Amino acid sequence: MTVALLTDKYELTMLAAALRDGTAHRRTTFEVFARRLPEGRRYGVVAGTGRLVEALAEFTFTPDELTALSEFLDTATLDFLSAYRFSGDIDGYAEGELYFPGSPVLSVHGTFAECVVLETLVLSILNHDTAIASAAARMASAAHGRPMIEMGSRRTHELAAVAAARAAYLAGFTGSSNLAAQQRYGVPALGTAAHAYTLLHTTESGPDEQAAFRGQVAALGVGTTLLVDTYDITAGVANAIAAAGPQLGAVRIDSGDLGVLARQVRQQLDDLGATNTQIVVSGDLDEFAIAALRAEPVDSYGVGTSVVTGSGAPTAGMVYKLVEVDGMPVAKRSSRKESHGGRKQAARLAKASGTIVEEVVYPHGQEPLETSGLVARPLTVPLVAGGVPVEGHHPATDLAAARERVSAGLHSLPWDGLKLSRGEPAIPTRVVPFQT
Repeated sequence: MTVALLTDKYELTMLAAALRDGTAHRRTTFEVFARRLPEGRRYGVVAGTGRLVEALAEFTFTPDELTALSEFLDTATLDFLSAYRFSGDIDGYAEGELYFPGSPVLSVHGTFAECVVLETLVLSILNHDTAIASAAARMASAAHGRPMIEMGSRRTHELAAVAAARAAYLAGFTGSSNLAAQQRYGVPALGTAAHAYTLLHTTESGPDEQAAFRGQVAALGVGTTLLVDTYDITAGVANAIAAAGPQLGAVRIDSGDLGVLARQVRQQLDDLGATNTQIVVSGDLDEFAIAALRAEPVDSYGVGTSVVTGSGAPTAGMVYKLVEVDGMPVAKRSSRKESHGGRKQAARLAKASGTIVEEVVYPHGQEPLETSGLVARPLTVPLVAGGVPVEGHHPATDLAAARERVSAGLHSLPWDGLKLSRGEPAIPTRVVPFQT
């Protein structure tokens, strides 16, 4: 199966109706934006555009898929789909850019027929990856430069796990436990052993934790990380140093009061001469738990369930709306679901110090309003031109640039924009109306 059937039926029934009534080939612009941020969030991080660009090449309909669709589509629509290749343009925010309510994160330009069928694919990728990246960026900010490992593959769908690992890495995580993410996107793979390996070394006379540690060190080297809380954590640390020596790379704590235990373990390691052995903590961590551990002697974090589920916000709430037809702005007026018509672009205004103060969304092809001495940085960049990906937006090779954007974006926020407490978006979004 291609990605073409990862969609909703109404996109194809709309296509059929438009082909029948002659409106299918009108030139259109569809815009992706979020009306609001998840409750309490002050910013979001754009992710998934690289995967979307990659997926466009796979958005084709096979004979088997067309046979299945023939149950409800007419011959003309099936003929159109059999030759479908997206040939339009896509522009929007580069991966790793921050976004706010109303930000035109993505704009898709082409005929109604070729753009309407992309709605579900676009939203499923962007809503998932952006939600993960937005949560991961909050965690990276809370970690204050300490390394973080994404280890949530077992808490989500097997394919979503790969996308989640990529999005978390994009937003500042050091790496992931997921090997498919390493193979496909180059995300560094990290991990050593779980409690099962320690439990395996149980004999008739009882557990032999030190034997487990010796076996792991023999296989992976003294720089490995030993999990010390399978039984008694104090004995676990002693066994770890006895097995590996004071040059042991790290110990991991996976349960209990992590702050208290980290202090105890740090003291014990220092007393044993393992002053350079690091402490890794894991176990139901989220951005709030990470922030609470900032003052503790923790060197790195392992985060699972929270990051792959968006830390309480599993979707970014983005929508895909028709905003222009044959150059004419069109807009939805439904209560609480209003949209701003017309093809748009955006710029972010900042003080000379680099602190951002406002986002301006304005008609495509026009200049933004007077910036009053502020520095305006354009946000809208070409991603696809004539159906061909624009260089610089490959999902694997451009992760480094995306990571730099996230870091720069977080550093550009006003001081209260990084707060984890509930609050308004870090900066306002101003929409410049179309001149009539």
